[in-house]
Amino acid sequence: MVVQRTSVGLDVHARSVVASALDGVTGEITERRLTPAYEDVAAWIESLPGPVKATYEAGPTGFGLARFLTGRGLDVQVAAPSKLMRPSGDRVKTDVRDARHLARLLHAGQIVAVTIPDAATEAARDLVRAREDARGDLMSARHRVAKLLLRQGIVWSGGKAWTGIHDRWLRAQRFESVPLQLAYDTAYDTMLAAVARRDRLDEAIADLAADSTFTPLVHRLGCLRGVSTLTGFGLAVEIGDWRRFTGRSIGAYLGLVPTESSSGATRSQGGITKTGNGHARRLLIEAAWHHRPAYRAPGMDLRRRWKAASPAAVDRGRRANRRLAARWAHFDARGKRSTVANAAIARELAGWCWSLAILED
Repeated sequence: MVVQRTSVGLDVHARSVVASALDGVTGEITERRLTPAYEDVAAWIESLPGPVKATYEAGPTGFGLARFLTGRGLDVQVAAPSKLMRPSGDRVKTDVRDARHLARLLHAGQIVAVTIPDAATEAARDLVRAREDARGDLMSARHRVAKLLLRQGIVWSGGKAWTGIHDRWLRAQRFESVPLQLAYDTAYDTMLAAVARRDRLDEAIADLAADSTFTPLVHRLGCLRGVSTLTGFGLAVEIGDWRRFTGRSIGAYLGLVPTESSSGATRSQGGITKTGNGHARRLLIEAAWHHRPAYRAPGMDLRRRWKAASPAAVDRGRRANRRLAARWAHFDARGKRSTVANAAIARELAGWCWSLAILED
């Protein structure tokens, strides 16, 4: 039984699309350089002998082409670049060869596809990643302010930094040198702009998390310590369809499992693989640290999040919080290095998040 007669590989760029079609019956290869207009790509694919199946690599051009072709009734897969098999001796890389390679892999059934998000999910994901960028920009801006002062021998010692008291201290700094004062004012204004941008994005994410298709999922994930609205919403939009995983496989998807190099009777494990979605992995790593303190009475924020979730989700969240706190205590008692222990907690936390995500309210 022929699944598809023609397998199409697309090497998609911002200003061009190179297409290669492999006819599974005749073995004929047809290649064409197309414009990046979705209509042109769809028209050429539709002119090929059917059934037709197409694929292209996930990348900076996004999923718009895949959604458009799917809307035209075409079978499209977006390939995971890290899973594409390529001979180690193949050192010649061109657009045509890449498209031809994709067509052959698709014909052989060797494409590992990524999930294609709908437009709303992708927009929410862009919002979350914009907030991540703003967080990084703010860290850099604060670093520049602090190091400029340090070069002048001025160091804050009045308690925790980046608080209201610290901000008043920063505003009071004055220098006799006009160029130095201008440099400091510019760095400080840049930091304030970064704070305002981060806060504006925080408000937008909170509004979307409170009234969107992700709201029930965010409420369930919020039953866990360390998973606030921002973290829960970030995990929801980054992972998307949780049901494609299991409690064991989600840790591997997020790069939270150890690397391994084993042969024969020798088994060697190293640090975590750090593959997959880096943003979701960072959120889980940060959330895992919240489970290190002993779990006693839940705090005010956690109780507030529990009120928005179902009783079943709250019960599962309680069990997860007790379990993870006990695991932390076990690692500490063994003298386990804290960063290694936290990675293990984050891996188990990913499984608990999956359990809550697929939980029916």
